[in-house]
Amino acid sequence: MPISEKEYNGYLFDQLAILERLERVAAAEKSEGVLKEIAFERKQIERKLYQQPPLVKQE
Repeated sequence: MPISEKEYNGYLFDQLAILERLERVAAAEKSEGVLKEIAFERKQIERKLYQQPPLVKQE
């Protein structure tokens, strides 16, 4: 079932929220490897979220 771009963006924001929670714990434990992986995943999600042009054309 196709989803709208707005719904897809919602999923991406949910993923960013999860990364923020994980990042808080990793920072408290000073886990550099985990922090690097979180930063990498964040870049991947943000690239999808803020891509130009958008996923669908505005009509």
